[in-house]
Amino acid sequence: MKKWEWKIENEDYLKKTIKRCKEKNIILPKFSELKEPETIPEEIKVNLKTINIDEIHPLNLFRINWQNDPETGGIGEVNYLEIPQEITGVKARIVGLVGKFFPTGAHKVGATYGVLIPYLVTGKFNPEYHKAVWPSTGNYCRGGAFNSALLSVHAVAILPEGMSKERFEWLKKIGAEIYATPGCESNVKEIYDKCHELKRTSDEYFIFNQFEQFGNSCFHYYVTGSAIEKVFNEIKDQNSRFSGFVSATGSAGTIGAGDYLKNKFNQMKIVASEALQCPTLLMNGFGGHRIEGIGDKHVPWIHNVKNTDVVTAINDEHPLRILRLFNEEAGLKFLASLGIGDETLNKLSWLGISSISNILSSIKLAKWFEMNENDFIFTVFTDSVEMYRSRLNEMNQSWGKYSEKEAELNWNVCLKNQTTDFMKELNYYDKKTIHNLKYFTWIEQQGKSVDELNEQWYDENYWNQRYETVELWDKLIDEFNKEVRV
Repeated sequence: MKKWEWKIENEDYLKKTIKRCKEKNIILPKFSELKEPETIPEEIKVNLKTINIDEIHPLNLFRINWQNDPETGGIGEVNYLEIPQEITGVKARIVGLVGKFFPTGAHKVGATYGVLIPYLVTGKFNPEYHKAVWPSTGNYCRGGAFNSALLSVHAVAILPEGMSKERFEWLKKIGAEIYATPGCESNVKEIYDKCHELKRTSDEYFIFNQFEQFGNSCFHYYVTGSAIEKVFNEIKDQNSRFSGFVSATGSAGTIGAGDYLKNKFNQMKIVASEALQCPTLLMNGFGGHRIEGIGDKHVPWIHNVKNTDVVTAINDEHPLRILRLFNEEAGLKFLASLGIGDETLNKLSWLGISSISNILSSIKLAKWFEMNENDFIFTVFTDSVEMYRSRLNEMNQSWGKYSEKEAELNWNVCLKNQTTDFMKELNYYDKKTIHNLKYFTWIEQQGKSVDELNEQWYDENYWNQRYETVELWDKLIDEFNKEVRV
């Protein structure tokens, strides 16, 4: 077996996992079913309509896809939202997949499934002994805690103390063991340090590190990439061009969808977005910022930097101001004066802080390449305002009540006149410079090998081989499910 492939590691662990799934009637969805949820068995699709999407119920594993119908509770079309030109100020069409309709209300639950399942079906993880540790800057540990609860696995959430209180409250409610590390979104090393501390304490702690686990990017390559392709094929016309995919870097899982899309539309641009207050990719920078959920100050191991074409940096105050514009009564009233209809206005709450940052990066991309109405830019709206109500309250307390005058100012400055500064179109050596930053985190701190770091850059098959592993995982899931059903 080659090092990126998977095999049965511990038959005893595997038997215990199968026994637990039998007792709890847990059947694992294949990645192919999450990619094409219409292929989910009809009986399961019918039963889903009787189960709340946030319920700790094993069938909700089948809802870890982009096609959950919020009206019927069944499987429908891909959930997406196009942001109209009246809001963006650019001719290019900006479209985002909507993460609000995943279990937990955020798409990160998909990354945790992609990371956890290969360990379950190969017997690498013992649910009766191990504690599942989910290092995160927010939604990943929530998704991990949700999946752990389904299996009655002890979940450990590690996230920065500066994250929104909604995240901590949700984790407490679901019964996770919580560690709040120093700092904010950009303090990822402190999260790693806590992981090492727990591992030294006991081998019970099993670390599912989203920044290095290829199951994270594999989920988005197949499931998110495919969903975006479906939407484009649905709404395009004969003149349409698939011109760009924008993703905050974060753990580099979501940006893996860009690798799938570039295989389909090879002229498109993959854009990595980050916070201006911590411009790691743009200028090897550091700092703290308030775009929650996009950890920085390092380059994730699973980021295929060679496939990234553009880096943008967003002033962290802009997404916060647009969060108010999209959710305060005065903001919606101003937007209505621009001719935006109620249907769109009612959906703007589907966007959280990093979702809005992705819109701003999409606007910058459209302006940089002078795109027109034939150009489509796709992105991901990772979560919704439900994770940030406390931030709105904080802004109202510190900045004062929101007004239509301020709404007009925010729209003009942050959206209509968003600039193309703090943006870089990457050449070969720009990309290699970013790739080489992995050395300092992953080789010096986390024990990876220089040989594999070089493979990532020079081996043309490296990334496809990782993505192709999903086919093997699906076979193992099939075998696992057969044992559960016996």
